[in-house]
Amino acid sequence: QVTLVESGGGSVQAGGSLTLSCVAPGFKDRDYCMGWFRQVPGKEREPVAGINVEGEITDAESVKGRFTLTQDKVKKAVFLQMTSLKPEDSGIYYCAAHEYCSIGPTPPPDYEYKWWGQGTRVTVSS
Repeated sequence: QVTLVESGGGSVQAGGSLTLSCVAPGFKDRDYCMGWFRQVPGKEREPVAGINVEGEITDAESVKGRFTLTQDKVKKAVFLQMTSLKPEDSGIYYCAAHEYCSIGPTPPPDYEYKWWGQGTRVTVSS
């Protein structure tokens, strides 16, 4: 069983920045697919960014140029650096992981992930 622990959410004004962290202390010594998702009430969970086992990173169109996913394999962690935040970026952000995932031009969808974190809230005010 893999546990993912997110942190770094908070409240910022539009134009501000936040960095989310996701740590997976139970990861074995291998590569994993990891992704960031966000969800707002009444809407489906949407992929924000993902990294596959090859280390390839994909971003959703809505965050390109503003959000950056990075990985620290030693710390067994991924980070989501969010800049130029907009009110529409608000939501609960979830970290997810699996041993396998698809490779494509967009981040893998949520059904490809096996393990999920508890979520961290991001609120961007105008």
